Amino acid sequence: MSARLLRRGKFVILMALFPLLSVSCADLKQSKPILPIRDYEKMIVGRLDAEYVGTNNCVSKCHAHDKITHDFSHSVHGEQIKPETGLPLVNCESCHGPGSLAIAHLSDDREENTRLKKKCDTSTFLDIMHLPPQAQALLCLKCHSAASIPVLSHWNASPHALHDVGCLDCHKLHQGPQQKVSRQQMSEMCFTCHPEVQAENALFSHHPLREKKMFCVDCHEVHGSTQDRLLKGNTPKETCTRCHMEKQGPFAFEHGDVTENCMNCHTPHGSVNNHLLNAAMPFLCLQCHTGHLATDNQPGLKQLFVNRCTDCHSQVHGTDTPSPAITGRGTLRQ
Repeated sequence: MSARLLRRGKFVILMALFPLLSVSCADLKQSKPILPIRDYEKMIVGRLDAEYVGTNNCVSKCHAHDKITHDFSHSVHGEQIKPETGLPLVNCESCHGPGSLAIAHLSDDREENTRLKKKCDTSTFLDIMHLPPQAQALLCLKCHSAASIPVLSHWNASPHALHDVGCLDCHKLHQGPQQKVSRQQMSEMCFTCHPEVQAENALFSHHPLREKKMFCVDCHEVHGSTQDRLLKGNTPKETCTRCHMEKQGPFAFEHGDVTENCMNCHTPHGSVNNHLLNAAMPFLCLQCHTGHLATDNQPGLKQLFVNRCTDCHSQVHGTDTPSPAITGRGTLRQ
């Protein structure tokens, strides 16, 4: 019995490989043409008989989408419909897929459709909101990979993409012509996934995020970055010195530990210590420097352990002024 089953198995394998035996290696290596994106969208919808009919035909048969059409025509996407712009043409079917089946049951009389409360059959569109985030991104990137911000080249490897965040989680395309959340609403949207940042921002010392004087995208490049934590710029210091330019340098006498990463001393979202420090002084400085008494270099003063290092070392980020001491090496004093 086992020998017969073995022979039968060999026969099945040979029959499966038979079509390949007649194909040469050169034929297998030939490139096959890629179908147009429209054909793949039809496959996703599951109806190959659906056709593209254009935005005007979609919206001309009922009033149901008048506001959406108005907002779209005044949006960045709507401005790209004109071929003379040279940008990718964007319309309703660019995102929703072919629309012929959606309006097949509507008459040409728009008022009659409105009176009978007939609307387009949205179930025949691409089910965008229930597509996996990666598929949502593909719909957007088919245009935005060619005409958009360069950082989108980092999207597929970004923390947001790797944690299944989709474009439509942040971009609400039918909530007005802006087609993205306003800067004033941005922090509330980000806090839904980053509650720990919201808690830190409520601490005593914080960046003016809750006061609406700065926003998450001032520091973070949400679509992708070469830096950790999606920071803008090439180094953390470059990110911070976009606003704190007086700390940028270069200085003749630099505080070596802060030349690249400000977060060695500061926590960016909020702290219980002044100036967003990771720890209170002098304990922050004592993590790297040994403590000393005020009389060590200044004879005649009462012995006093200095409470704040910045009482003397006021230029902790760097200075161009040599130290008045004998060494003249600069001790970050004014």
